[in-house]
Amino acid sequence: MRVGLLPTTVGRLLVTVGAGLLLLAPAASAEPLPPPPDRPERIVESLSEAVEVAPGVTHRDITTTTAAGNVMGDVVEVDLTTPGVHADLLTPGAVAARAGVKAMADGSGAVAGINGDFFDIGRTSAPAGPAVQNGRFLKAAVPQGRRAAPAVPGAEMDYVFAVGTDGVARVDRLPLRGEVRRTGIEQVSYEGPRTERDTEQDALPIVALNQFAVPVGGIGVFTSDWGDADRARTLCGSDTDRDAPCAADQAEVVVRDGAVTAVRAPGAGRLPAEETALVGREQGAAALRGLKVGDRVSVDYGLVPASGVAPRMAVGGSPILRDGAPTERLDDGARAPRSGAGATADGHRMLLVTVDGRQSDSVGATLLQFSNLLRELGLDDAVNLDGGGSSTLAYRDGGAPATTIVNDPSDPSPRLVPNGIGVYSG
Repeated sequence: MRVGLLPTTVGRLLVTVGAGLLLLAPAASAEPLPPPPDRPERIVESLSEAVEVAPGVTHRDITTTTAAGNVMGDVVEVDLTTPGVHADLLTPGAVAARAGVKAMADGSGAVAGINGDFFDIGRTSAPAGPAVQNGRFLKAAVPQGRRAAPAVPGAEMDYVFAVGTDGVARVDRLPLRGEVRRTGIEQVSYEGPRTERDTEQDALPIVALNQFAVPVGGIGVFTSDWGDADRARTLCGSDTDRDAPCAADQAEVVVRDGAVTAVRAPGAGRLPAEETALVGREQGAAALRGLKVGDRVSVDYGLVPASGVAPRMAVGGSPILRDGAPTERLDDGARAPRSGAGATADGHRMLLVTVDGRQSDSVGATLLQFSNLLRELGLDDAVNLDGGGSSTLAYRDGGAPATTIVNDPSDPSPRLVPNGIGVYSG
């Protein structure tokens, strides 16, 4: 049962979607809302009056109707054009770590927050997709076959919900690009003074960044952002089977100030901020062992946005709504608690949405139902975030010292998660 929610408006509220805005008007009667012309059944039944959380940020309760029964949920709407309003990634302080959404929101001063990506539950706790916080690349996507959730058709692992440095929210892709190069000193003679110049050789591709699964045969980069989790654990499993044996051939090279300081077996414990660990398996391990202590190396990597706009924040998610229409072949059988984030067509407004499930008063939604719900709320593009027991939405009432969880998590207590989306105002 839901507790601690703001009362909804008496009677039904008509939801009109236009220009990406939510326009609410009192219904003339208690009759069900008329179905939209392109679909025989409306998902949204009622929304409560908007309650201001902070300037540019509001909360509404939502009720939906499905063939299976009643569904209750929550919507936080964010106007990204409001001065002082922005979104950023919530984290517990490391990629491979977990905390509650409320704790992460309160610890960072957010006025609202929602859980983020699916994650390596029961193992490293690291999220599956890319992550960007305040413009910093924290991690890249694991191989497609190591998805930490049922696949959404067409959803590659590098999809994200992002807010760019242009202040616009969008669904984007962030593939990793990078390489390790060994550099040396070559003496060059000519008719004049003797000089030195750097030469570059032996480029090794980087195929992982702070992620729980380094692709077979590859080399991954780990930084202090990874946290304390054992880096050797990231070399277990295959690109298609998380339970496959760990790689027999493993190696780790530590780089500090552009020079190799150690060649060893992969270790655990948080790396110092000034060190980078190159971790390889199979062919990648063999290539790393070609480096020696004292070798000069350059380590260059980055997440390259498909949109061409650098992300200020990004969290991994599977697109379920594109250009105002549900993506193809979405599941319409399994109902569950859901979390999602999306943007209006101009990207100036974003919504954080949860629907409760596995409750006596809320049966949850299928992916297709959830996509249609987000569409009716005025979104153009949206992603599905981790759901089930992870689904959590919190916000802070005006003047309150801390946030309150406003949805009804299906686990006995709110699940600890690796990241989320935080909303900030002022």
